[in-house]
Amino acid sequence: MSLAAPAMVRPQEPAAPEQPSVAETTEKGLAALKSNQPQQALDFFEQALRSNPNDVAATLLAATAALNLYKGDLAVKYAEKARDLDSNNWKVHTTLVAAYAAAGKKMQRDQEREMLRHLHDDPHAPDAMQTKGFLLEMFPVKQYKVEAIEYFHPVEKFHIYYRFLIRNATGKRVWQIDVESNDFDQNSWAKAHPDDAAAGKRQFQLVGEDRDLHADYRMLSGTANYDAMRAQVVEVIQEQTAPFPGEAAQ
Repeated sequence: MSLAAPAMVRPQEPAAPEQPSVAETTEKGLAALKSNQPQQALDFFEQALRSNPNDVAATLLAATAALNLYKGDLAVKYAEKARDLDSNNWKVHTTLVAAYAAAGKKMQRDQEREMLRHLHDDPHAPDAMQTKGFLLEMFPVKQYKVEAIEYFHPVEKFHIYYRFLIRNATGKRVWQIDVESNDFDQNSWAKAHPDDAAAGKRQFQLVGEDRDLHADYRMLSGTANYDAMRAQVVEVIQEQTAPFPGEAAQ
């Protein structure tokens, strides 16, 4: 009678490390984005999307990270995908407008601006109705990052149409430039330029603000055309030779 050969016992293979969930990876990306590390954030969001290509939050945040890197075409790619996944999401449209602006797609940018205005007046879109404005564009000028905000209706007592937040390399706000048209100056200007006023034109001021500090830059006449105002703001920043007040305080 032969004895059965002893069974071979294979050593147990170590278990594969558990992969982080899409939510966990997205949270890591969000933390990196908040700490001004957009490339690291984008890597996390794209990792999350490899696990779940249709995750709306990760897709939208990938577009935001691309915007912070001035990668306009990539931002459009992710923002349009987010729109395809969730077309009624207010945040999708606010990201799309900035993505189109970054990619130089002005026609699509302006179509999204109109969409945002429509949503702002829609009682069925409470998130949109509760906001005063939206981020229209992010762009670099010299060593600064500029965030352009458009308001649905002029805000505050001096009637601000656009606000340009100026940030340094670490993301700290060091100054802001407002495009405003207050009633007092407008009334005086309208008396001196009745034909232009009748045509709907206004007098605008570019002013710098930072807490108790104020700077008057220039006065303009015409309409509240964003691209024209943006060009003026870029000139002001380029002409700035001294540090902005927020930089001097560091």
